[in-house]
This record gives sequence, C-alpha cells and structure tokens, in this order.
Amino acid sequence: MTATPPHLSIVSPADADSAAGFSSRDPNAFPGIMAAIPLGLQHVLAMFVSNITPAIIVAAAAGIGYGSPDTSAMVYMIQMAMFFAGVATLLQTVSFGPVGARLPLVQGTSFSYVPIMVPLVAGKGPGALGMIAAAAFVAGLLHAVLSQFVGRIRFALPPLVTGLVVLMIALSLMKVAVQYAAGGVPLEGTPAYGSGISWLMAGCVVIVTMGFALFARGVWSSAAVLFGLIAGYVLALALGRVDFAAVHQAGWFTVPQPLHFGWAWSWTAVLGFCLTGFVSSIETIGDVDAICEGNAGRPASKRELQGAVAADGLGSALAALFGGMPNTTFSQNVGLVAITGVMSRHVVTIGALFLVACGLLPKVGAAIATIPIEVLGGGVIVMFGMVASAAVAMLAQVAWSQRNMLVFGISLSLGLGLQLEPTALQHLPETARILLTSGILPAATLAVVLNLLLPRERKGQE
Repeated sequence: MTATPPHLSIVSPADADSAAGFSSRDPNAFPGIMAAIPLGLQHVLAMFVSNITPAIIVAAAAGIGYGSPDTSAMVYMIQMAMFFAGVATLLQTVSFGPVGARLPLVQGTSFSYVPIMVPLVAGKGPGALGMIAAAAFVAGLLHAVLSQFVGRIRFALPPLVTGLVVLMIALSLMKVAVQYAAGGVPLEGTPAYGSGISWLMAGCVVIVTMGFALFARGVWSSAAVLFGLIAGYVLALALGRVDFAAVHQAGWFTVPQPLHFGWAWSWTAVLGFCLTGFVSSIETIGDVDAICEGNAGRPASKRELQGAVAADGLGSALAALFGGMPNTTFSQNVGLVAITGVMSRHVVTIGALFLVACGLLPKVGAAIATIPIEVLGGGVIVMFGMVASAAVAMLAQVAWSQRNMLVFGISLSLGLGLQLEPTALQHLPETARILLTSGILPAATLAVVLNLLLPRERKGQE
C-alpha cells in the first residue's frame, strides 16, 4: 500500500461516460485506443516512483546501491520492479482462470515488506537477496491460498489494526528518507553528510512536489512526486552531481533471469514474509471494495475479492523466481479511477504493457539509477509522509474508547520502541530478534491479539 497527494483529473466523469461508450462504470468497457493510451500512461505516472523505491532501498541496505562500486544489481532490481508490476497488473486486469479480479487494479512493489527486508540483507551483499527470493516465493503462494478464505479473516483486521500497520510502515521508513536526503549511509560520519547542497536538492523535490500536488491539474497533479524528482534531477545536473557511466555500460535489451540472486532458505525471512502477506491481503481487499463500491456502484463479488488476492500472491511468487520483490495493489491508482471516472480494466492493461516493456530495457533502469540519492530522499520524504497521512485517515474511522486507545497505544509503543532500541533484545535468538525489531510485525501481531482478546466496552462506557 502506498499513498500520494490528492489529485485532480484530466477527464471529467461526463467525458469518461462518453469515452467509455456510456458505460464508464463497467470494467469491460473500452474508451477507444486514442483515449486509452494517455489514460493508461497516467496510471503508470501515478505509481512509477512508489514502485521502484523499495528496490532502491533494499539494494542500498544490502550494500549494492548508491555509493557501491557496482550498481548493476540495483539496476536489475529496478528492472524487475517495473517488469513484474506490469505482469502482476496483467494478472489482475486480464486474469488467468481464478487468478485476477478483472478490475482496473494496478500492482506495484509493496512497501509493507521493506521493514522486514532491510534488516535481513543489511550489509550482506547480493547473496542475501537469495533469502528474499525464497521467502517471497513461499509467502506469495501462501498469499494465493489465503484468497480462498478472505471472507473469514477480515474480522481480525478492523481499521484500528490496519491503520496501525500502515502507520508503522511509514514510521519504519522515515529514517531512511532523511538519511537519503542527507547524502546516504555511505557518507555518514563524513563532513559531506547533511551538507547544504544535499538538502538543497532534497528540498527542491519536496517544494516542487507540493506545488504540483496543490496547484496543478490532471496528470500534472497525480504524478506530482515524479515531477518533483525531475526538478531535483535537473538541479543535480546543473550542480554536476549526475554520473551517466552506468547508462553507457548498460545494454539495450535483456530478459528476466531465473533465480538471478540465487536461492537461500531462512526461517526468519519466510515467517516474516508470511505474516506480512496476511496483512497485505487485507489491504488488497480494501482496494477492491473501494473500486467496486466507489466506481462501479456495487459491492465487490466474492470472485473479485478472491481473484484479486490470488493475483497478489501469484504475482509476488513469480517476481521472486526472477529476483523481484512482493507486490500489492496500489491505492493511489484506485483513487485515480475514482477521479477520472474511467473504470475500464483495458486502460490499465495498456499501462501494464508499458511497464513490462520498460522492464526489458536495462538502459531505463540504469537511467533511474543515476538519480542522486539526495533527490530520491526528497521524494521518499513526501511519500512516507503521505503513507502516514493515509494511516491517520484510516484511524479516523475508529471509535477512540479507552479500550481501543490501550490496544493502539501499547502496540505502537512496543513495536516502535523495539525498532528504535534493538539491543534491548540482544539475548534472543537471531530469528526472534530480527522479527521483533522490524517494527511492523510486533505492532501488528500485538494489535490483532489484544483486539481479539480484550473485552469490548459496553455501550455507554465508551
């Protein structure tokens, strides 16, 4: 799940009805190729930065990203993020048997798993990504199996729990955002870390993003973070902070390579990914409900819910086999459907094909890798802040009784506290230590357990 600033539309609901043959609420409607291409690219622009950022963060944590002598592994991860976002989106829009909702749902790399992946690969090099591959594959298959039980598990994750989970994702990553804006981990402890030039580039991205989000219209607003990054990139070029060597060295075409980073078994990684996949499935259900009720004017069917979650899982498992990372539905694209009024799944299919094409071109990934880390830092400051804002919006649905405040407060305090002070668990086995200091898992688990076990307050006591 990700969140982006509110945005306006380039297509009014009335125009959308006309373009879609007076049936813009019908997922099977098609507005015509001339309208579908720009609408499909608009979906790509709205999710592009959020989709590639997890790969960049994990690569940096493993020591193969910014500041490393060889960034080819990061370039490959960026390619797979684009390629399998497209593949997983096609599973949703075109469907494959029971897999896929046949709805305009856009898939992308999930931030939910990042707080688990970062400590698993920290400083271990590309070899550690084999653990991610194995864990993501197993968790993806489990995720697909969970699709058959979506109706039975929703009760365990009300807005109190899901809002806390999304908030923990944001809080867990905000430190990364500031590190990037200051120059990245490789510069920590040096005079260059946190320099004025670094903050100038990051600040440029934040300011331009705010300007597009608040004052622009249509695609200019929906892709505000992307345009902010472009502005920061132009500034970095003017300052001589961009190196194109990797672009010159990259090839023109490649295909995904099976088990690119190998295969390594880790019970810590598998358990962490499986638990996170459970939460991710509920996020997908929320997106399906929103797109059906808000745009199609009807409740989501059981087949659509099961198909969407199954596509989440199968898409993640397929990505894992080729060195990609787990994916999920992107909420900002659900919002884009609501604003444009175009419910056509075929529009999103066109966007998915564009993502697949980009994933086959190494020079595209290499060009993205030339973005200075400070520029990316400005972008992720905005993104993680908006994820936190989305969590607050979810929590606004909660009736803040004393019971619910205790469930939320204790879960947040312990989850965030253990992440900030991991040495407090230094005597535990490595598996337990990594899972308990991830932030999201202890907070989510404790919130689910407390919410199920603590007695409900009687009416009049809230």
